Amino acid sequence: MGFKTLFVVALALMSILGIAESFDFHERDLASEDSLWDLYERWRSHHTVSRSLEDKQKRFNVFKQNVMHVYWVNLQDKPYKLKLNKFADMTNHEFRSLYAGSKVGHHRMFRGVRCGSESFMYEEFTPVPPSVDWREKGAVTNVKDQGQCGSCWAFSTVAAVEGINYLKTNKLFSLSEQELVDCDTTQNQGCNGGLMDYAFEFIKQKGGITSESNYPYLATDGTCNVAKENSPVVSIDGHENVPVNDEDALQKAVANQPVSVAIEASGSDFQFYSEGVFAGNCGTDLDHGVTIVGYGSTLQGTKYWIVKNSWGPEWGEKGYIRMERGIAAKEGLCGIAMEASYPIKNSSTNPVGVSSPVKDEL
Repeated sequence: MGFKTLFVVALALMSILGIAESFDFHERDLASEDSLWDLYERWRSHHTVSRSLEDKQKRFNVFKQNVMHVYWVNLQDKPYKLKLNKFADMTNHEFRSLYAGSKVGHHRMFRGVRCGSESFMYEEFTPVPPSVDWREKGAVTNVKDQGQCGSCWAFSTVAAVEGINYLKTNKLFSLSEQELVDCDTTQNQGCNGGLMDYAFEFIKQKGGITSESNYPYLATDGTCNVAKENSPVVSIDGHENVPVNDEDALQKAVANQPVSVAIEASGSDFQFYSEGVFAGNCGTDLDHGVTIVGYGSTLQGTKYWIVKNSWGPEWGEKGYIRMERGIAAKEGLCGIAMEASYPIKNSSTNPVGVSSPVKDEL
């Protein structure tokens, strides 16, 4: 079936289903090769993407395929929508390699049995509130961007530590992912991936973690700056694991604090997610670390997790994704209940010399 035929069929479907046109491009943009080139140029200008003349044609071919994927998915009656975001001229393979390449499953195999506490402090927590959003409580920093570095495990860890620290001290510090990338290298591997469990233990053993302003993020592996590493602003006392494959237990944990989780985030729908409750096809090949910062339900009764990502605020719902909660599979959607853990902080104080949060970073 040729491109023109595909377009005619798409228009017919739209007419039959009465679905509105895609929100970030129009039917006329798909009418010809020239109009698609114009769309690609506008997309490149919007995202300030520069390409060599040779690479540009290849990227345009990829872009066309992605445009049609976004278009066709948005024609369907799904509870979520896609858009042409900054990943629109990347193949899915490239996207997986650069942004969903934390190799969580790989690291889990080498780790074996999880190293956190066997206890679960929220086991008896009841009643569990119907909804929680830690952003509204002031426990969540702005969405960050990991760039083309497989350091999502560091961002997931940091977001959870920022959250529990706020809940214990009422001070919100933006903490350093780069310290973890550069210095937590015994078991984690910087831009080549890692596990949040290891990072929690590293922070505990080092007596804390420093601020983002003191040790800024560079999106690349570097040499550990020992002086900055030895200037912690927030400390924790360890971490606990949420019982595996138990979304009810996960809900209890999230009702009390932000929780680090791993998911499979490499699918095309995840790549171009824009809004709504994500219920796309995904498996349990965990490749990306994120942080659950709340949960709730739609007016229609669909339950969801509020997940903070690290692909910048342009992706998804201002950097967040709502993922369907309470599905039949015990592992949860995209394996979200398989590798959940959270930091423990018993004290309302932090390392000596820290008196005020760094809200100017946020």
